[in-house]
Amino acid sequence: MPLSFLEEGLKVRIQRVGGLEETKQFLEKLGFVSGADVEVISRTGGNVIVNIKGSRVAIGKEMANKIMV
Repeated sequence: MPLSFLEEGLKVRIQRVGGLEETKQFLEKLGFVSGADVEVISRTGGNVIVNIKGSRVAIGKEMANKIMV
């Protein structure tokens, strides 16, 4: 299931990251790698704010759709 579908407050583990190679590299630099735990903080205006590796990160819905949990 894509990260963008999760409700606020859920903590899950990333299974895989899809998309073009440069998209994967960008998300990897933010900490979105297979096996990483991520918690959805909020979903507002199409953006998803998550807590990953001790940092809060905001990503767009398109990016969140590429992260499978």
